[in-house]
Amino acid sequence: MKKGLVIFLATGIYSGFFPIVAGTIGTIPAWLIVFFLIGDNPLALGILSAVTFVVSVWSAGEAEKMFGHDAKKIVIDEWAGMFLTLLFIPFSLANYLIAFFAFRFFDVAKIPPASQAEWLPRGWGITLDDIIAGIYANILTRVIIYFIDKY
Repeated sequence: MKKGLVIFLATGIYSGFFPIVAGTIGTIPAWLIVFFLIGDNPLALGILSAVTFVVSVWSAGEAEKMFGHDAKKIVIDEWAGMFLTLLFIPFSLANYLIAFFAFRFFDVAKIPPASQAEWLPRGWGITLDDIIAGIYANILTRVIIYFIDKY
């Protein structure tokens, strides 16, 4: 039971099993959840972000025992980062697409301190680099939206 729950959660409802670009594919369900189910509700997204962070640290740490350190199948950390990226971003398809691509860029780029966070033990390292990527992506998305609105 526990093993099945860990796999279900850590792989982002099995989206992490996609054979190529698992991180990107694994991020899509999180984006869809916010766009179609949460919408323009920052309180709900904030709660979802906090809960997902906790679930990510736990489930990624447990899944690491099965799949290896920061295995590509573990994508719950992408969910946590994506939820944080979208937090307080004005709700629109264009803004959310900008946020998605910004997050994927920063998740892959691993700009410090994300690259250092990755080496923390267990689920902490797996999750915190994506949280940092989410913060970077949120800031970049805000800057892009500002300049689009201004000019």
